[in-house]
Amino acid sequence: MPVEVGQIIEGRVSGITKFGAFIVLPDGQTGMVHISEIADTYVKDIHQYLKQDDRVMVKVLSIDERGRINLSIRRAREKEMTFEERLAKFMKESEEKLQDIKRNREAKRGGGHWRGRR
Repeated sequence: MPVEVGQIIEGRVSGITKFGAFIVLPDGQTGMVHISEIADTYVKDIHQYLKQDDRVMVKVLSIDERGRINLSIRRAREKEMTFEERLAKFMKESEEKLQDIKRNREAKRGGGHWRGRR
């Protein structure tokens, strides 16, 4: 059965490069997961997330005119969220980022303590 865009299927890691991983799909075709589609966080070293012969769930993102299959591991994990859930997630992440910025700014000032005159 040929793969279709939007489908979520299990595959096996057949190769890893510095820019992504190649995944063998159940029908024998091979697709690629770009490094940006491996996890929700920044991935510097793919080997921290995947190794040869790992079994992973992937989502088919696209199939180009040459038959190349673009896959995503991180999007295969996403559940469909309502608008309210997406908004709540965005608000929570924004608040966390603002708190980090505030902490970093205070740390650079020396904790915000007044030291008096010299």
